Amino acid sequence: MEARLKLVSVGGTFDALHIGHHALLLEAFNVADRVIIGLTSDEFARAMHKDHHVDCYEKRLRELKQFLSENGLLERAEIIPLDDPYGPTIDSEEMEGIVVSEETEWRAEEINQLRTKRGLKPLLIFCIKMVLAEDGKPVSSTRIRRQEVDRFGRLIG
Repeated sequence: MEARLKLVSVGGTFDALHIGHHALLLEAFNVADRVIIGLTSDEFARAMHKDHHVDCYEKRLRELKQFLSENGLLERAEIIPLDDPYGPTIDSEEMEGIVVSEETEWRAEEINQLRTKRGLKPLLIFCIKMVLAEDGKPVSSTRIRRQEVDRFGRLIG
């Protein structure tokens, strides 16, 4: 068994929980014993002005917990509401890493700059590739809401 980190974070809206989210979450639990999952609050999700409907926090939380439970990971997770892009990542001394996708790697870099300014060690950044749908484009909640692909990246229609 390779040495794992004690605590990492991962964050997102996790709307229309899909295969890309699964990969991101599974990687977080692969690299650490415990994972803090920041789930964007309804207010923060609205402030992001997504061009599609986003399920309410409670529904997204239910789907997230169900996925974690089905994979035996719920007891290793702490799910917290996120009201900003950083959550506890910028001031936690016990956090060791952050798991992001290619499209949000820039945010992890920004977090590390803020941590360094505060005298904290930068987080190890684990960046996963976007999971591609059958058409070779990334699976996303937006594409699912537009009914281009399903939650597993299969083309619709």
